[in-house]
Amino acid sequence: MHHLHRKKLFSLFDEETAIVYVKGAELMYRYDTDYEFAFRQESNFWYLTGVDEADFHLILDLNTQEYHLFVPNRDAQYAVWHGIVKSKEQYQSEYDPDHLHYDSKLPQVLKELDAEKIYCLDEEQAEFIEEFDREVSIDLEALPDALTHCRVFKTDWELDQLREAARVNNIAHRGVLEALEPGKYEYEMKAVFDYHQIGNGLMQDAYNGIFAAGKNSAILHYVENSRKIKDGDLFLIDAGYECNGYASDFTRTYPASGKFSAEQAEIYEAVLEAQKQVIEAAEPDVKMEDLHVLSARVMMQGLKDANIVTGSIDDLMENDVFALFFPHGLGHFLGLDTHDVGGYPKGVERIERPGIKYLRMRRTLQSSMVLTIEPGLYFVPALLKPALEDEEMSKFLNASKLKNMMEFGGVRIEDNLIITDDGFENMTDVPKERSEIEKEMA
Repeated sequence: MHHLHRKKLFSLFDEETAIVYVKGAELMYRYDTDYEFAFRQESNFWYLTGVDEADFHLILDLNTQEYHLFVPNRDAQYAVWHGIVKSKEQYQSEYDPDHLHYDSKLPQVLKELDAEKIYCLDEEQAEFIEEFDREVSIDLEALPDALTHCRVFKTDWELDQLREAARVNNIAHRGVLEALEPGKYEYEMKAVFDYHQIGNGLMQDAYNGIFAAGKNSAILHYVENSRKIKDGDLFLIDAGYECNGYASDFTRTYPASGKFSAEQAEIYEAVLEAQKQVIEAAEPDVKMEDLHVLSARVMMQGLKDANIVTGSIDDLMENDVFALFFPHGLGHFLGLDTHDVGGYPKGVERIERPGIKYLRMRRTLQSSMVLTIEPGLYFVPALLKPALEDEEMSKFLNASKLKNMMEFGGVRIEDNLIITDDGFENMTDVPKERSEIEKEMA
């Protein structure tokens, strides 16, 4: 599989006397202790090699299109603490490089290849190379751009890893839905989620999961997960694990009591309708920023129907009222990183407008891209209180209703899509219709 990734990268370079150098991740420790953080390979190195071990290096010879892998020469003491020390033959069989070397041979191989230019990912790796050859020309721009281009368009094997991550995530999210009830703590919901992920063979979370009840559900990156869930709360779960490095990332919002209040239902339906319309519109040649604006318009209509905002939808959009309630982007690429690379290609700038400037990807959708669709509405006092005191903005807001919603929290609904030749494949299969949620919680 990874040889196809290297082939994609080779196709983007035509130099005959240049090489690519990438350094894999090292073990990380907690401050000055021997506490090892769980190892996670650097994503670009993983993409090119499939190696999920520390202290490796690679060189790609752009002339011969050969792959050199440099492995650490572990000693007996390593085996005492970490288990088996693999032989070169085992590494060769497992990773299938054209040339396998111990890492001590790196200076020698660099000298033998005698490249006129070396492509690196960053300054740190360039400085490492310069220790062995201070005369060589180093390029820090082309390789990140090329790898980003490769990673944006998923291969069939990558799509299968993403589907498996999503399959298990569907199980784990349903487990939380079944376990949710007032009186439990947010961390208990996280424990249920982790139990299902690990029980299905996935060991690495893709990001710090959000398990947020009540007003915490309006905090976009809430990770304390320590509050007791109360009757009448909304509960927002945004969480996923990785399969072979490839992430899943779903969000659902449930009524802790098992039934949405009338007020919660109005907000929920506004978000759900926006998500449905955007997903149905997702296909090749559609611009992500257009989908973002569509979702904002639909949600503004929902807030208008709920008598939370007033005025025409055009005026609400032109005056950026939507950004008070929807202060993040509609979605992002998904892959070896949860917020995967490629959202802003070279030359594409962020749209400097409240709300939409936080959009994590400004791309025209194309087949084999994978992305999230996650509209949301939030009641954040830090945004709403100044707006209520602003002469222009307050014209669009129902102050009497909003003042009673400062602890409402938020609603977000997030699915993971593969863009196909004629539309999309939705990998998320967790209840999101109000009737289905309430039936599952009854």
